Amino acid sequence: MNLERLQHLRVDNDLKQSDLADFFNIKQVNISNWENNKEIIPLDKLNGYANYFDVSLDYLTKLSNKKNKYDKINLNKSVVGKNLRAFRKHYDITQVELATFLNTSHSTISAYESGKTLILTSFAYQICKRYNISLDWLCGKSNIMNLTTR
Repeated sequence: MNLERLQHLRVDNDLKQSDLADFFNIKQVNISNWENNKEIIPLDKLNGYANYFDVSLDYLTKLSNKKNKYDKINLNKSVVGKNLRAFRKHYDITQVELATFLNTSHSTISAYESGKTLILTSFAYQICKRYNISLDWLCGKSNIMNLTTR
């Protein structure tokens, strides 16, 4: 997953990594690692970027070139889980099949869908990329599931 837009948005807005680190209340090295693809940014922090820069998650992850603006929301694990389950049902995919695709366990998928755990950014991205699903929809920021209808 290439998140070069994280750095571009920061630089275009004349911000230093330390400025964003202060905003997120984290260390500057985290920002550096995310921008340089050394670590995958947690989904809630990616959403924080989208909120901060007023762009879509789909734009940040290059699932779309449109910067569509959505409500600035904090992610809700239950909403993300409900949407993950809705996606799976829509495509007639079992939890086991999804777990196999993501190289994880059935119990992990169950924990995501029940809202116990927030899905990993890399898993969410893989699903969105393969099935042409909007990450904004998956995260509850949009009502439109499919990227091609946006």
